[in-house]
Formats: sequence, structure tokens, C-alpha cells
Amino acid sequence: MSAKYNKLIVNDLEISVTTINQEDYICLTDMIKAKEGEFYISDWIRNKDTIEYIGTWESLYNPNFNYGEFTTIRNEAGTRAYRISVTDWVARTNAIGIVAKTGRYGGTYAHKDIAFNFGMWISPVFQLYVVKDYQRLKNEEQNLMLTEWNVKRILSKVNYTIHTDAVKDFIIPKIDVEKQKLYAYADSPFLLNIALWGCTAKQWREANPKYNEKGLNIRDVASINELVVLSNLESFNAELLKLGVNKQKRYRHLNRMAQEQLKHLNVVDAEKTFRAIERNEIKQLTQKKDTF
Repeated sequence: MSAKYNKLIVNDLEISVTTINQEDYICLTDMIKAKEGEFYISDWIRNKDTIEYIGTWESLYNPNFNYGEFTTIRNEAGTRAYRISVTDWVARTNAIGIVAKTGRYGGTYAHKDIAFNFGMWISPVFQLYVVKDYQRLKNEEQNLMLTEWNVKRILSKVNYTIHTDAVKDFIIPKIDVEKQKLYAYADSPFLLNIALWGCTAKQWREANPKYNEKGLNIRDVASINELVVLSNLESFNAELLKLGVNKQKRYRHLNRMAQEQLKHLNVVDAEKTFRAIERNEIKQLTQKKDTF
């Protein structure tokens, strides 16, 4: 899977941003172009304050950090004769906060926390501009994700008339309870479908071949109330995974939560409210489209 790259624009300087292990890393090689004169990243990393900062960062976020080597480096840092490169730092300490990348977007990248510290070394004003444009980038990404989610959700329902009465004859297959448990305990992706609908996506497709031929799956034909509960289940399941809850217990928690929330939403007829919101969203999307 190829890495995703974005750009910060700071005083006409393009600074690459990439994602590593779901964390943003900013290109120090691009950032240093903003510093006047002949300076190198190694000039920054040899500084004792820098070593203290990135060592502290690694101690917080890197369980494999080599404290012994870090102590040696820290004791040597700051002297005139002392030199260390990013490559040496990573090799000696098993650091993860700074990485070297090759290829089209090659260069030295650092986790955003460390990159902001690097920006302060270049100049306080420059660092503030970097932080400000990074916030701009995050806001754009968030708005884009929300927009894409709404557009895909709404258009899929419009295209297939899911939020009308046109699709009512799909089948929820009845699965033997013991067989259902085996599925539930197998793999995490099955748990949500089993907990909410009592069947896997594959079982639903087999029971509804005509919808499967159209490319529709169980989530495409779900009611809005079910989609709301599904979203809540996904968040709850993620938290249970963090807590190390095993699959059997997660299934029981998820199934109980699904039944309780569906019962409540159906009683208060929440779907009418969600449909009204969607109609308003569709109207806004149409108006925006007409302005282009």
C-alpha cells in the first residue's frame, strides 16, 4: 500500500507530510530550506536540548527505545567535537520519531511533535506558521471525510431508493444459533453484522442473490436506524479491543447494545428525523452542484 502525502504551504515553501502507523510525519528536509545559510539537520540533532526533547518523546511513545544508548548520546551531546547523524541516532536508539525515506518524496521525516520542535530551531515565527498550516490541513481533511461520508451515504441511498419503500423484500437469513456463535467467535469483522443482523455479509448475499447482482450488500439496504446503531457498535467495538476483551464477550456486549439501541430508536421513530436531515443535505448538495 503506497504512502499518502500531503503538503503544507509556509511562506511559499512546500513541506511534505506523510502518514506512518496512523501518525503524521513532516519532512524536515523541506523545512530546513527556510533557514538562512548552510545548515543541516545534523546541526539540530547534535544539540543537547534537542537530544533531551526527542529522547523524552521516544521514552513516552516507543517501548523499544534503547535508554542505554540514549544516555551515552545525551552525555556526549553539546560539545564542539560531538557529531551524530539521523541515521546514527535511529540505529543506536531504535528511535521511531524520526525516519529517512527514499523515492519521490524522499528525505528525513519526523513525527509532528518533533517537527514542531525542529521548526522552533529554525525560528519561532516559522514554527507558528507551520503549526497554523498543519491545523488548516487537518481541518480540510476532517471536512473532506465528513463530506465524502455524507455524499456516499446519501447518494447510495438515493440511487438505490433505499430510504423509500421500494426495497422491502430482502431476506434476513435465519442462522442456527450454535452456527451463529461459531461465526461470531471467528473474526472481528463478522461480529458487527452478527450482533446487529444475526448473519454475516456472505450469508445475506447468498439469501439475496438479486441484490447481490446489483452490487448491494446488507449495509446498503439497512435502515437509517440500523446505520446509526452500526456506527455506535463500531466505536464501542474499537474500545473493547483496546481493553483486550475477548471475542465471545465482545459479541455479547455488542449484541445487547444493538438490540437496546434499535428498540429505543424505533420507539421514538428517529428515522423520520434522520431522513429529514438527509433531504436537507441532498438539497444543499444539489444547490452546491448548480453553482459550479
